[in-house]
Amino acid sequence: MMRQNDDRIEAKRRNVISYKKKQFAEPSYKNQEYPHRLSFYEVPPTAEITLEQFEQWAIDRLRILAELEACSFRNKTSAETVAHITPLLQKYLPLYSNTSASLGFQDEKLKLERQKDHYSHFILRLAFSSTEDLRRRFARIEGSLFRLRFQTDDARERQAFVEGLDFNWEVVSEEERRDLSAHLLNATPGLRRQELEEGGWFKVDWETVPELVESRRVLVKKGKAYVPAREQMSMVLAEFGARLERGLELTSRALPRLDEDDRLTPILNHLSKNFSTPDSTLSDSETALPGAPITSSSIDPLSQHFPLCMRNLHMTLRKNSHLKHFGRLQYTLFLKGIGLTMEDCLVFWRQSFRLITDDTFNKEYRYNVRHAYGDVGGDAIRRGRGYSPFSCQKILTEHPPGSGESHGCPYRHFSTDNLTTLLQTTGVRDRDVLRGVKEDVEKKRFHIACNRVFEWVHKGDIKRVKEDGSWGAAELDVIVHPNTYFKRSYLLKNGAQMGGVMKEDEMEI
Repeated sequence: MMRQNDDRIEAKRRNVISYKKKQFAEPSYKNQEYPHRLSFYEVPPTAEITLEQFEQWAIDRLRILAELEACSFRNKTSAETVAHITPLLQKYLPLYSNTSASLGFQDEKLKLERQKDHYSHFILRLAFSSTEDLRRRFARIEGSLFRLRFQTDDARERQAFVEGLDFNWEVVSEEERRDLSAHLLNATPGLRRQELEEGGWFKVDWETVPELVESRRVLVKKGKAYVPAREQMSMVLAEFGARLERGLELTSRALPRLDEDDRLTPILNHLSKNFSTPDSTLSDSETALPGAPITSSSIDPLSQHFPLCMRNLHMTLRKNSHLKHFGRLQYTLFLKGIGLTMEDCLVFWRQSFRLITDDTFNKEYRYNVRHAYGDVGGDAIRRGRGYSPFSCQKILTEHPPGSGESHGCPYRHFSTDNLTTLLQTTGVRDRDVLRGVKEDVEKKRFHIACNRVFEWVHKGDIKRVKEDGSWGAAELDVIVHPNTYFKRSYLLKNGAQMGGVMKEDEMEI
């Protein structure tokens, strides 16, 4: 007879923890060190941050990426891009070198800057891994940002960063270099014999340096590209792009695990939608134009400063004395955003709807205007003072216009012929501008097309404020809100009389 051990737990009652649960039962996170300003973003972040930081850091980085993409679309030179992006980087995504602080990379300010850069990259990597198109665009623009930072980094810190990456680059031997010296001199533009003999050479697969091969700046032999040390940046950029593409592919496979997280999924979806046009909301100060005569009777002369979407609504209203629901809502909120009071707005709509009686207007339309301003409705509506003016992203993605409707974005919702006719009606007849708009629309760069028209209409005023230094790059960044378009146009035309320049903190992305 076997002796039973009373202390033994029955097998069925044994508390066996799954190895998966045990692995994460007591997670131990540690803050990462950031010894270099530059990063290949190979190790995901592990420390905790708040949801507010999660969203705001991603939005700040998205704004920089959108500006970089806009510079690329406008064919700006490298120097013009650096001049435009640098003040925006200092405001939204600063990243200083170790020599800027007495404690080096141990400085708390530098740690916070690099932590934000690290986390914001991986947050956007999550947001933009869902489709191949988003992955391709994200990798291209992140590569542009890395290139800009690589070029402006401190030389010693940059070299230390590259040496720490441990690239698998084959060094060309002295004997091989002597044997190929004539070919290297002929295939490498601007190479001097002294540089050939004293400078270092690397041998890599030609696919890793397509930029150098395309511009015929290196010798290619037996599938290998012979790259001088001075072209190190091209190899680093190629390696950065290759690793980022692999990381994005791995991230896309892990995305289904996030579907059940109702905290992060809405934020990530919002960010991915905004990659086509960054979203924007208006602060209270954005609606103010000191000294501007914004009343019901001044809307007609002010309409020359309206973006094309609002100009189309205004012209349709004047032609038909009526707009359908979404057109009225889009236009009412825009007028509210430029500073038109609710009382003046009611007067404006009543005068515009001249084919109906007062009784019909009061019964069918008056309440909607008051509701948009927050004068009536639920407590949440009144506390929030009504609805915010629609951003470009909202106009592009929500409630596409149907038959007989005039709302939406003409650059997206109009045919090419109708768009060209509308632009010509508003005074845009330059063939190069119309051709550029057509190309932008075909490539679905709708906000770039709108900015192209703005820059052509205001080219003289923009040149003036740039020359006198009264406006910087931050005041002339890409427009992503109809009300920003109006205010910037109005200030450019009337700034001298008003003495007003757009403040950098008046827009909140």
